[in-house]
Amino acid sequence: MYLTLPNILTLLRILAVPVFAIAVWYGLSVEACVIFALAGLTDLLDGYIARRFNQKSSVGALLDPAADKLLMTTAFVLLSLPIDHLTINIPAWVAILAISRDVAISLVALMSSGHFDPEKFRPSPLGKLTTGFQLAVISLTLLFNALGPHGWYGYFVPWMHYLVAGLVLASGLHYFFRAAVQRVETS
Repeated sequence: MYLTLPNILTLLRILAVPVFAIAVWYGLSVEACVIFALAGLTDLLDGYIARRFNQKSSVGALLDPAADKLLMTTAFVLLSLPIDHLTINIPAWVAILAISRDVAISLVALMSSGHFDPEKFRPSPLGKLTTGFQLAVISLTLLFNALGPHGWYGYFVPWMHYLVAGLVLASGLHYFFRAAVQRVETS
């Protein structure tokens, strides 16, 4: 049962990534904002449909987080580049922290058991909160770029970045602590 509706929605999110990247790169800020919002909507829908209609699958358990990380990594990289038409950027250090955390967590998950078991590495509430704030910062950055330059953004934006960085560090440490505890418990 690979071709379920949730898996199709996840594949659409993956296919949206290059379209989103092209929109950001070429300064189509409104379009990039809309594509990112629609991709987020597919993420909400695929999870709801999978749970509600019992369409969970092992393929979906791997594809869904991969699609999310692909979209977010693409957004972090592009929005941190010094592209002329972007009036608001995400600082490179925030993007590096966020991407490094995700890569490290994925590597630990893969190395811990020889194969990835989604049941063993379910997101923690802190991890979900961090992902939510990352999505909010990316969304607001896209929205601010679509709205154009305004002075009041300068007061608000740096605090968003510090908050995301703090959550990324806290959730990264939490994941590693949790992985260490699981390893001790299974030994």
